[in-house]
Amino acid sequence: MPTSRLDSRRVDAVIDDAVAAGRIVGTVVLVARDGVPVYERAAGYADRESSRSTSIDTVFRLASFTKPLTAATALALTERGLLSLDDSVARFLPTFIPRLADGTPPDIHVRHLLTHTAGFGYPTLLPEDPYRAAQVSTGLDQPGLTLKENLDRIASVPLYFAPGSGWRYGVATDVLGAVIEAITGESLANAIAAYVTDPLGMRDTGFTVREPERLATPYADGTPRAVRMTEPFPVRDLIFSPARAFDETSFQSGGGGMVGTAADFMTFLEAVRCGGSPILQRSTVDMASSNQVGTLRERDDPGWGFGFLSGVLIDPERAQWPSQVGSLRWGGVWGNSWFIDPVAGFTVVSLSNTALEGQGAFRQQIADAIYGR
Repeated sequence: MPTSRLDSRRVDAVIDDAVAAGRIVGTVVLVARDGVPVYERAAGYADRESSRSTSIDTVFRLASFTKPLTAATALALTERGLLSLDDSVARFLPTFIPRLADGTPPDIHVRHLLTHTAGFGYPTLLPEDPYRAAQVSTGLDQPGLTLKENLDRIASVPLYFAPGSGWRYGVATDVLGAVIEAITGESLANAIAAYVTDPLGMRDTGFTVREPERLATPYADGTPRAVRMTEPFPVRDLIFSPARAFDETSFQSGGGGMVGTAADFMTFLEAVRCGGSPILQRSTVDMASSNQVGTLRERDDPGWGFGFLSGVLIDPERAQWPSQVGSLRWGGVWGNSWFIDPVAGFTVVSLSNTALEGQGAFRQQIADAIYGR
């Protein structure tokens, strides 16, 4: 169990070391315990070259922080009887027909999209990767690409496995975004606003950059220090296109397209920790926060399961993670991470403008510092 009082000096030291070494350019870290803010820090630069400092209200590209917001919107639709977890995706997207390797079109359910068990993946930079060959977008690249074109590309790639038989992180949440648009008759942005961000007062969170001067400039891992991204920019298996955040013709990626602030996301996470009000019922949050995939995810991430919103901690020792069983955790490849520990009462948001380090060693070091390890 964590100490009874957070030692802010430990967290400060982690941040100071990462910024001084150039591993992290800018960051905002927020920690609440039982709903009470116990740590708040903005450090480093939102734009290093112009010496623009990071502030608490700096806006960051959220990447996969978008996923739980999209998932929460879908769950809100289930509460209203507009969607069922066992609905076939084909009911809402009749022209979207993914197939198995043998050419068979399986029945993909909404729950498969929510749990990343549908058989989709993400493109990599490997030359033989089928998603790369089909030019499937991750939602981080290819400014101007439409949702219909990306769905066509996704459907052209054989599924990795029969729905429900495996776990693989991928474009499922973008497909879920298309389902939400089909049900509501609205853009994904409007649907998320109506069901999640507006009720929570998350005014700085959306798919559009309203105040460019507040948006952090993106950087990437480099030696000896992070380097400023150009357009487009490869980092490991990913292609990043910073300009996408300014291109309103780009499809609204439910898996990675939003921007926002640490304070906004803390508001969302606290709603989840406290049972969902005013966006979801407690029974829905309890279900969404429980492991829905058995041991399927452990092949890739020992000690972790997956719910409907994020990863679910099932074995802290095997996961080498300091919080308690039942903790929720996820990240974003632009350099972000978050977790909720319902036992200790901790809710933590860490946003950075440094891919991928912000969700790499930095994430682990922040968590260890919070728990006094």
